[in-house]
Amino acid sequence: MDPTCEESPAEDSNNEEEDLDSTKAAPRIRDTPEDIVLEAPASGLAFHPTRDLLAAGDVDGDVFVFAYSCQEGETKELWSSGHHLKSCRAVVFSEDGQKLVTVSKDKAIHILDVEQGQLERRISKAHSAPINSVLLVDENALVTGDDTGGIRLWDQRKEGPLMDMRQHEEYIADMALDPAKKLLLTASGDGCLGVFNIKRRRFELLSEPQSGDLTSVALMKYGKKVACGSSEGTIYLFNWNGFGATSDRFALRAESIDCIVPVTENLLCTGSTDGIIRAVNILPNRVVGTVGQHAGEPVEALALSHCGHFLASSGHDQRLKFWDMTQLRTVVVDDYRRRKKKGGPLRALSSKAWSTDDFFAGLREDEEDAKAPEEVVRESDDDDDNSD
Repeated sequence: MDPTCEESPAEDSNNEEEDLDSTKAAPRIRDTPEDIVLEAPASGLAFHPTRDLLAAGDVDGDVFVFAYSCQEGETKELWSSGHHLKSCRAVVFSEDGQKLVTVSKDKAIHILDVEQGQLERRISKAHSAPINSVLLVDENALVTGDDTGGIRLWDQRKEGPLMDMRQHEEYIADMALDPAKKLLLTASGDGCLGVFNIKRRRFELLSEPQSGDLTSVALMKYGKKVACGSSEGTIYLFNWNGFGATSDRFALRAESIDCIVPVTENLLCTGSTDGIIRAVNILPNRVVGTVGQHAGEPVEALALSHCGHFLASSGHDQRLKFWDMTQLRTVVVDDYRRRKKKGGPLRALSSKAWSTDDFFAGLREDEEDAKAPEEVVRESDDDDDNSD
């Protein structure tokens, strides 16, 4: 019984029965919020900057905002919007959390009120091609990237783009900003990392093309390193101000890396087509373990909650799942360096995660391959190593 609800000896039997009934009805507190089941896979995912809200945009063009809770039965849909005519590719909350910006294959940008889900502004035909990514610069400015490599900078208070550039030859998969909000980094299907100065509204450079599409980009190591995921299952590292060529690279035992999200300055999580969410340390390059999985289904998007306690993932199984980050944050380099030398399958880093042995049991014909450790193709302990 809850100590705050203790009964005195003088209480009658009726009160005791009522208290017993209330104890039985007490909701269960989970380690993570319950899964959210959608009618279609979500390709866009974002947490609110201060509140326990999760936004998702699905391939049918619908946008949802959910209130999530670890109290069982309390994760609920707040509202949904069906204003997009085609697949919603990406969603992002404004800095103050009052607006939700969504972009779509229908070439439109929508700005919605978070409280009611009302459409406040629609920019139709914002691009000449389907829009694939969006990034908020500040309370007024945002950047969008499309399927043909076009990038546009917008001020929500004005009509028309402030900047319109097309340096990439393929789709813009992901974008990131430096802390000063001066340089925009773009990961593209042409295998290049792009650098744009959005303050001066000019193009800076493209990196050498890498093998496969660059699918994701994130700043790591307090801005000293830039990590890019690729369709070949390799993470490419660039030194800051050394964007022309990679400083390091290493491959995961994954078919691809479709999305990445930084968890700390050293750790990031990757989502892949094999359904596994891996935790990866950057320099030294190590796959730490598995955070979670969408069994047999590709992971489409990842997002980290405002408190840093939960990772959300969306998969082709039409589920939004939550993963506890507590154990991952306790991992230090020495721990998994020793484990790495022993070999063996990847360890589970959350209560709901499977080890790689569990995950691949019955899915792989080659049992030895299923039990092999993650292989690091190449690694560097030196942050300034520029070797390829």
